[in-house]
Amino acid sequence: MQLGCHVSIRNGFLAAARTARAIGANAFQYFPKNPRSLAMKTLDSADAAACRDYCRTHGLASVAHAPYPANIAAEDEQTRAAVAASLLNDLAIADACGSVGVVVHFGTYKGKDALQGYKNSLQCLNSVLSRWEGSALVLIENQSGEGSSMGMTLDECVAIRQLSEFPEKIGFCLDTCHLFASGVWTGNNWTEVERHGEEIGYFRHLRAVHLNDSVYASGSRRDRHAFAGSGRIGEAGLKELLASRWIAAVPVLLETPKGKDGTHRGEIALIRSWLKDGQRF
Repeated sequence: MQLGCHVSIRNGFLAAARTARAIGANAFQYFPKNPRSLAMKTLDSADAAACRDYCRTHGLASVAHAPYPANIAAEDEQTRAAVAASLLNDLAIADACGSVGVVVHFGTYKGKDALQGYKNSLQCLNSVLSRWEGSALVLIENQSGEGSSMGMTLDECVAIRQLSEFPEKIGFCLDTCHLFASGVWTGNNWTEVERHGEEIGYFRHLRAVHLNDSVYASGSRRDRHAFAGSGRIGEAGLKELLASRWIAAVPVLLETPKGKDGTHRGEIALIRSWLKDGQRF
């Protein structure tokens, strides 16, 4: 399994890939630019190419994550235009680094007409993808329900992909804490969740997983990540999920607190040990 964590690009894309490999990861996630801004970033083509070549040589998978302000369901058109421009910038960087795609949250809308939020997300995605010709995908991430009830279910993710004018340019990123916090996954019903996801075609387009335990209970709609096995999902629940053939086929990425050494080295080793006997990792 391609297992890793989120790493900093403070010293560049190649350095991020090297950092991931140094802590025992064979996959990593990164913010392509300032995570708190939609400002454009000038691509360092040489660094990106070096990152891409390094990952190919050493068998690392990489995934980019859009900055936090990238709300594709934003109420006003001007903000959505800025989000679209930022996503195009992110996709170009991800593509140059050889990454699978760019993760973006389903979107948050706080207006009175809930349906308009879905329309906004679809409109923004179409605006981006009508101008995108690269290989990197937009990876829609399911949401926890904190602040907005949009995007909590696998059905919604599938629907927005199907309604898009460019479904072939869209994949999914499954966040385990979000799925748990939303109440879709209770920690004990993975078989049902997986079966439903297969029936609606969700897992065929799964391209990344955020492996996060949850501080709060299933259905709490509170998005707080916990160290794998120490939260309310627990070791047994995460093991069951990790045993899925769908999960084993894509990069699995930790977004949990760092260990005492300032890295995810220990957590990565722990997860690999969980299913060692089953030869999943």
